[in-house]
Amino acid sequence: MKPPSILIEAAQALAQLSEFDAIIDVRSPAEFAEDHVPGALNWPVLDNEERHRVGLLYKSSPFEARKIGAALVARNIARHLDEHAEPLSRGWRPLVYCWRGGQRSGAMTWFLGQIGFKARQLQGGYKAYRAEVRETLETLPQGLQLHVLCGRTGTGKTRLLHALERLGAQVLDLEAMAEHRGSVLGALPDQKQPSQKRFDSMLWQRMRSFDPARPVFVESESRKIGQLRMPASLYEALRNSQHLYWLQMDDDARVQLLLQDYAHFMGQPEQFCARLDALIPMRGHERVKRWQEQARSGDWANAFRELMLEHYDPGYERSLANHYPQLAQARRLTLTDAQAQSLETGARELLALD
Repeated sequence: MKPPSILIEAAQALAQLSEFDAIIDVRSPAEFAEDHVPGALNWPVLDNEERHRVGLLYKSSPFEARKIGAALVARNIARHLDEHAEPLSRGWRPLVYCWRGGQRSGAMTWFLGQIGFKARQLQGGYKAYRAEVRETLETLPQGLQLHVLCGRTGTGKTRLLHALERLGAQVLDLEAMAEHRGSVLGALPDQKQPSQKRFDSMLWQRMRSFDPARPVFVESESRKIGQLRMPASLYEALRNSQHLYWLQMDDDARVQLLLQDYAHFMGQPEQFCARLDALIPMRGHERVKRWQEQARSGDWANAFRELMLEHYDPGYERSLANHYPQLAQARRLTLTDAQAQSLETGARELLALD
């Protein structure tokens, strides 16, 4: 009888990811950091410098590059086995992949197989996984019941999403995945956004987990969140949703929420002022200068109130009307403030509407 192939096609592997005991990414740490299969462990068979060195040598002498590369790969695999293999049982079943499903993952899979582990090699490697992600993202959003939370800046949309999630609702928090609040002030302190590929992978993982028979609550967004692009199919699904909700909150409560969400600027007023420079073409030098002076003097409440009423509200409402043609039919929901009890009450009211 012919032994079963250790190769497994991407579509099959991704459909049964939960059946593997581990997912082993043998690419370099830099490749892994850019993006990887959700849940994967990084067991690089070449580190960043080694991969670069072997790649340069390959251009002039493939044979010499293979000799040096083989020795490095063998040593690195031995180190991973020393560090990780001791507690693993004979029936351990990992999925192994590299960039194209070639020599790096082949070497690791061969070594694991020689020990007796039930290792499978992802055919086509990360490139095949990435192709599956892109293909799935083109169609998956259309099968979800997207319920879109709209409202002016500071009305508690994101916090309401979290309250809905605590009550067991399905929630897609795009800003959390993008690590950005979606405005000129939206970059999180000391935190870079993930790569576009990483963002796509997180979306793919999250949306695949949803039950299409139940609503999925999501905040209204434009095509871009910071520097990241929303998949076109998801943007169109949001735009065409028949389930829109308009959140309302008193202006004083909105200012208090903004003071909480952007408290990190209060110790770095110059960073805040630098961000506001981007608004000069839209709002004029004098107006922006006034907001900057308020921030520098510590008058944060008035700085945020004026920003909210004179910049965010007019711009947001024009943008939202363009992005969401059904906005006029949105159901209204009023939140007293952004305190936990008010948010839970609003979340329960929202769930009762459905």
